[in-house]
Amino acid sequence: MSKKIIAINGSPRKKGNTATLLEYALEGAEKAGAKTQLIHLYKHTYQGCISCFACKKRGKEKYIGRCAMKDELTPVLEKARNANGIILGTPVYMNNITGMMQGFLERLLFPCVSYGMEGSSQFKGTVHAAMIYTMNMTEKQLESSGFTSMIRTQANILQLLNGSVHKLVCVDTYQFKDYTKYNAAGIDEPHKEQIRLHRFPLDCEQAYELGIQLTYMS
Repeated sequence: MSKKIIAINGSPRKKGNTATLLEYALEGAEKAGAKTQLIHLYKHTYQGCISCFACKKRGKEKYIGRCAMKDELTPVLEKARNANGIILGTPVYMNNITGMMQGFLERLLFPCVSYGMEGSSQFKGTVHAAMIYTMNMTEKQLESSGFTSMIRTQANILQLLNGSVHKLVCVDTYQFKDYTKYNAAGIDEPHKEQIRLHRFPLDCEQAYELGIQLTYMS
């Protein structure tokens, strides 16, 4: 039976840096024999966790390890839970993942948190996971931003899915097709263009290899 690998795009852009990297990752997964799907979160209307605690309530066993809310995110969560691997992609806005990705992670992972035993998960399956981050920050800015700590925290939380966790961090990304149309005097466009031409293709290769790796581990 073919393995199922899905990619979740947490960017509002369907053809931006994040989506492009996710597409390369899925190409790698397909090369390794997986069936794949790319899902754009910004196409769906939903909320983050509302702290209803149905996923922890006695007598509500059908919701143990899964979100009880019903909205447009519900089928997406089911696909994530039933996949062999998920690849999550998000740009970094205001030194954080996008709100849509945050809401998705809350709904996917908080139901897995067990209040019965520290360190255990209520999720009964095994889903291998990878996070792809894209950002305008340079490597040096990333090191001093504190965001690396958040990346580690998210990797630890993704272990609630009982699988391996991987990451790809892409810095200094090219944001606009024409920088002259924006108030961006503090950005070195020639430098960004060189990154787009020479470094981003390497990021895409890494995403491709990540898709292969995740499939083989699933």
